[in-house]
Amino acid sequence: MERKSVKNKREYQRPSWLKVGLPSGKKYRELKDIIHTNQLHTVCEEARCPNISECWAAGTGTIMILGDTCTRSCGFCAIKTGRPPVLDKDEPKRVAESVRLMRLKHVVITSVNRDELKDGGARIWAETITEIRKANPTATIEALIPDFQGDNEAIDLVLETKPEILNHNIETAPRLYPTVRPQAKYHRSLKLLDYAKKTYGLTTKSGLMVGFGESNDEVREVLKDLRSIDCDIVTIGQYLQPTKIHLSVDRYVSPDEFESFKRTAESLGFKHIQSAPLVRSSYHAELQIAK
Repeated sequence: MERKSVKNKREYQRPSWLKVGLPSGKKYRELKDIIHTNQLHTVCEEARCPNISECWAAGTGTIMILGDTCTRSCGFCAIKTGRPPVLDKDEPKRVAESVRLMRLKHVVITSVNRDELKDGGARIWAETITEIRKANPTATIEALIPDFQGDNEAIDLVLETKPEILNHNIETAPRLYPTVRPQAKYHRSLKLLDYAKKTYGLTTKSGLMVGFGESNDEVREVLKDLRSIDCDIVTIGQYLQPTKIHLSVDRYVSPDEFESFKRTAESLGFKHIQSAPLVRSSYHAELQIAK
């Protein structure tokens, strides 16, 4: 599955508030060694997260299960797309052992989309959370899940494991879905979060990026939609173009505007808000679970 290049190829010089140093440090190297030794993937590396050095140095990271190849082709995402390899049924135990070796108090698990599987990979999701709990009974878990194409039977397999935080990213305003998330549906994502809250009473979380061409009013409407389904936590960050074949950055949103989004989110009643240029979905996840 190949991505289509976007017509708008304008290059923008990144402003000073978006510049970060190269990954380094003892803790960073320790986590990198454990992850690679156990043949695991992290969204930190695959999605080229700008906060990888800070988060890994603090002993937190986001482990990506179900391989490193996604069946979808979102215009913003650096994770490779195509036909995934055979399902790795030993992965849940390796993930759990890695969490134990890393001595993590809080772990974030995410995955690629596996739309070619009947359950979308939900059984591997459930087994991974179960195995982490066996090997690390005191660790708390955030599950950053895909939409499983709206299949409640698959969604139930994951939600029944009761992760401490259930995260599903809304990503952008509904108007931009055909470009940004062509194989996803805005209201399907809202429905998933609503279902997790109403049916299982889970703490719910979502995130969006800005800089795709949305207006500030559209961002505020997304925040209102999330609060209308009692979403507890929200993250807002700047979209950064990972390669030239991905969507171009429409604009760099100023720190003052991020502060304005945060004030809006506070007024709507979110329990925890991360809103800043370099914020990503798992940024300071350990602080969110503490709150």
